[in-house]
Amino acid sequence: MRQVVLDTETTGIGEGHRILEIGCVEVIERKLTGRHFHKYIDPERDIDVEAAEVHGITNEWLKSQGAPNFARIVDEFREFIDGAQLVIHNAAFDVGMMDAEFARLGLPKTLTFCTVLDTLKLAREMHPGARASLDALCKRYDIDNSHRELHGALLDAEILADVYLAMTGGQTALLLADEDEDDEQEEIDLDLLLEPADAGELLVVCATGQELEAHEKMLNLLDKKSGGCVWRRSNEGEAS
Repeated sequence: MRQVVLDTETTGIGEGHRILEIGCVEVIERKLTGRHFHKYIDPERDIDVEAAEVHGITNEWLKSQGAPNFARIVDEFREFIDGAQLVIHNAAFDVGMMDAEFARLGLPKTLTFCTVLDTLKLAREMHPGARASLDALCKRYDIDNSHRELHGALLDAEILADVYLAMTGGQTALLLADEDEDDEQEEIDLDLLLEPADAGELLVVCATGQELEAHEKMLNLLDKKSGGCVWRRSNEGEAS
């Protein structure tokens, strides 16, 4: 079976935003082949500041690299993924962005020539109630992602490939179950040692409307990459 682990970086989220980086790694019969596809792309529009803070890519940098537009790389990209099962974390977002790019060029949608496996959905089915971001899965399956300071399409695809193979390997999950139990016990023991501290009088400073709007934009971007922002889930838990 041929699979292609894929990730994209974009100018932002929502209608009208564009892909500016694609990274793919090839897996055949559960083995990494060493083949990959990686392109930076001129999105032909401005990149949102919040998105640039996530992936570190700017319009100026893309221009300095002579990045082609999507039309110039689409044939090579489609040839690389044609007939494969695409393995994507939070697939609805990436496939939606790809389909929008294909539609601009009058080309068929992704699912007409590929199938898709969503590792976010798979992780939530395998570990109900647990965090399912790529970083959380790296921790669960002991995948080294210490070199991941910013999001990058090829780097994230390479990490996701390791995570997916560990997730579907069988024995790894059984070994980590015991480790998770040990970690939980250590946390409980540490909590017993903590004494309440006198915080004194605290100065409360409320965010401005502009700051709250910027905060929401950043949370939306984190939702895109992780499939579930921890900040929002924790607040929902407190509200209930």
